[in-house]
Amino acid sequence: MDNLKSFVPQDLANTIWAYATADIQHPALFKKIGDEIATMDDLKSFNPQDLSNIAWAYTVSNIDSAPFFNSALRQELLNHQNEFIDDNFRQLYQWHLWQTKENSNDGLPDSLLERCKQTFLSADTRSSSLQKDVVSELTSIGLNPIEEYLTESGYSIDALVEINGKKVGIEVDGPYHFIARRPNGPTALKRRQVQLIDKLSLVSVPYWEWNKLGKDQSKKREYLKGLLNCFGLEP
Repeated sequence: MDNLKSFVPQDLANTIWAYATADIQHPALFKKIGDEIATMDDLKSFNPQDLSNIAWAYTVSNIDSAPFFNSALRQELLNHQNEFIDDNFRQLYQWHLWQTKENSNDGLPDSLLERCKQTFLSADTRSSSLQKDVVSELTSIGLNPIEEYLTESGYSIDALVEINGKKVGIEVDGPYHFIARRPNGPTALKRRQVQLIDKLSLVSVPYWEWNKLGKDQSKKREYLKGLLNCFGLEP
């Protein structure tokens, strides 16, 4: 992409959103698009969806952009605060965590932050049958898991166990967490922020590994013991 001048604002937003959704790292592209946005007189040509997609994409990529871009973005987010949908609010809360907890930058204005946080906390956390099966087997090996554990940052973890005094989060990851069996952008971002911000160790139970164990409970228990052995769980 040598020339971005032909791109309309939505093109710029959609391009980096697509890369972030697939968790494809391309620092040069993100810097180039960030620099292009920073040269604009203002961000009024971006609609609310574009703005939240831009904020979220840079959050996933963990690539900061020009200071002007960030300060301009904050103002424009405030201008559109009554036009965002729930998905936008959740994206912006993750951007706020990135700016304030992973970095030392200003985050969302207080008037917008509370709405974003409450929307993020209200996300649907119903347990899947896969998750229930894993939790059942965790219980059978004596770990007494806490389901849908809410971290301080606001993320919900499928199950939390304690092994030798250390808390370990367990994520039961179904198909929508992956692209070609690689963690997608939302999954990678959650793992990164929970581990960096909440200081919580995470392990993943991918759906294809669990499914291949079939209905053999002994194999499932051995699988979980092997997964958690590095935390000191007795075999």
